[in-house]
Amino acid sequence: MAAAILALADGRIFRGEALGACGHTVGEVCFNTSLTGYQEILTDPSYTDQIITFTYPHIGNVGINMADMESEKIAVRGLIVRAPARITSNYRQEQHMADWLQQQGVVGIAGIDTRALVRHLRDHGAQHGVIASDGMDEAAAVAMAREWPGLEGRDLVGQVSCKQPHGWQQGSYNLERASFVETEPKKHIVALDFGCKRNILRKLADRGLNVTVVPARTSAADILALNPDGIFLSNGPGDPAAVGYAVKTIQALLQSDTPIFGICMGHQLLSQALGLSTFKLKFGHRGGNHPVKDLMTGKIEITSQNHGFAVRDDQVPEHVEITHRSLFDGTVEGLRVKNRPVFSVQYHPEASPGPHDADYLFDRFAELVGA
Repeated sequence: MAAAILALADGRIFRGEALGACGHTVGEVCFNTSLTGYQEILTDPSYTDQIITFTYPHIGNVGINMADMESEKIAVRGLIVRAPARITSNYRQEQHMADWLQQQGVVGIAGIDTRALVRHLRDHGAQHGVIASDGMDEAAAVAMAREWPGLEGRDLVGQVSCKQPHGWQQGSYNLERASFVETEPKKHIVALDFGCKRNILRKLADRGLNVTVVPARTSAADILALNPDGIFLSNGPGDPAAVGYAVKTIQALLQSDTPIFGICMGHQLLSQALGLSTFKLKFGHRGGNHPVKDLMTGKIEITSQNHGFAVRDDQVPEHVEITHRSLFDGTVEGLRVKNRPVFSVQYHPEASPGPHDADYLFDRFAELVGA
């Protein structure tokens, strides 16, 4: 295999073997601790402009199949793994991961000490980095990493949001039937697309919700003109503080009595609309094993997470209540508006990849809209 390098902005160099397309790429280097679900992670639009390091060493063993895509294409800028699978072993696989990466032009690196890299990121924070497999010299790669503008202050939602409104009624995948469940819609909701994962839409459809997905810049007036029974605020990439137009839309939507449910970026934008602010985490929360405490019930949920920003809790308005907290670092993981059908969570209850502890949140939203 051809040689490749990973160069970080602080000058640290890792040397390994090329994976996927030949070339070079720049982005924010972060890590995900999930043991499974690499395809869902790589196609999650929330990872736009990021280079993903998998802490689990063996990646690619079940191949790739189109049913498990969370969006139309790979969302990440690059991939870092310890030991990519040489063969695939799953009855559902349609393509080898390395071929898939090459087909979509994604540059990766394999064979490096991912444990050392993750320890470096945990000590020094998420880094700008360059993967190069085209002969770029190390000094040039470090310089490119240092010159890259990063994620803070950048609105990436516009890159991944849908361009036109569209409907969604497809339910979850049934392994026994090898097909997606056909649903029977009872109520209508509008989903603001900030980079929405498909499995979120499937979870909503499973509960009898006919979903209309609309672009992130859709006005509150246009949303309410669709006569929704509920409004969903999706996940998405980038800095939530840079998506001011969505905050203004949500503020206008809060003037109605329509139930609102937000996940991840949707949670952060709702928080800003309610008067809170956000900040960038040192190295983010990304994985399928994060414990979160439900402050309303005292129960602990094991959650799937993917975010590099979080909500500040130093100035919580009186009409807002913090409902969930991370047991790793105490950061805000959920909130609600008192005496209103409005709530959100930072983590991913659609759980693909991840556990199913938080499925009840979709049930709660369905009950609020009367489904």
